[in-house]
Amino acid sequence: MLEVENLQVVYNNAIEAVRNASLTVGVGGMTALLGANGAGKTTLLKAISGVLYPEDGSIRDGLIKFEGHDLTSLAPDEIVRLGIAHVPEGRRLFIELTVEENLVVGGHIAERADVARRLEEIYALFPRIKDKRAVLSGYLSGGEQQMVAIGRALMTNPRLLMLDEPSLGIAPLMAQAIYAAVERLCRDNGLTVLLVEQNAQLALDASRQAYVLENGRVVLDGTSDELKRNEDVCEFYLGLGAKGDRRSMREVKHYKRRKRWLS
Repeated sequence: MLEVENLQVVYNNAIEAVRNASLTVGVGGMTALLGANGAGKTTLLKAISGVLYPEDGSIRDGLIKFEGHDLTSLAPDEIVRLGIAHVPEGRRLFIELTVEENLVVGGHIAERADVARRLEEIYALFPRIKDKRAVLSGYLSGGEQQMVAIGRALMTNPRLLMLDEPSLGIAPLMAQAIYAAVERLCRDNGLTVLLVEQNAQLALDASRQAYVLENGRVVLDGTSDELKRNEDVCEFYLGLGAKGDRRSMREVKHYKRRKRWLS
């Protein structure tokens, strides 16, 4: 479905944020992107959805293809119409608009009859926000705002949904509810999800395939079950020792420093 080949992204003609990164996302299910802050995960999603320009970022080399279409020269609205929706980190709602108004904004490319149908589908997926459809989005909790942000993206009826840090800053129970809803869409509707997530355990539990980025490069990939058993992933991202024992924060930091010297 999605192919990224040897992608290089540069900011301000000087800072290389992604270097020769390649990955493949198959149809259906969830693929996770793991990595520390600054690894290039968010930049990779922005490159796919065509929104690098506000931060003076550009694709210098490589190829991004979605169902046979080259995305590297397309505008963001053209990419959305091809079937890709992007939920950015921080949710980015219009806080002065109500829940339903935010959702309707997401359906701007749909026919009026489709908008009404999709609204009901999203309210069925996230019943919590149905009861708050007339509430200003700025008054919602972080988890509720994330539900609205995902719902707004789903209003475009995407085939590929990209989620950037969906659990960031929200209560664990809300994060579990959101992941359960997205997994249900993958299972029942055939939705494909590309997920960026700092919570590596949560991401590996939800996904079937995963990639690890460091300094803009893909350094590990495989099935999520394989990465859970990988010693580097266990120590660096899950905080576990080789025997599954929980590492102290001091030990994890020491491992991170040692890993940087070895890379």
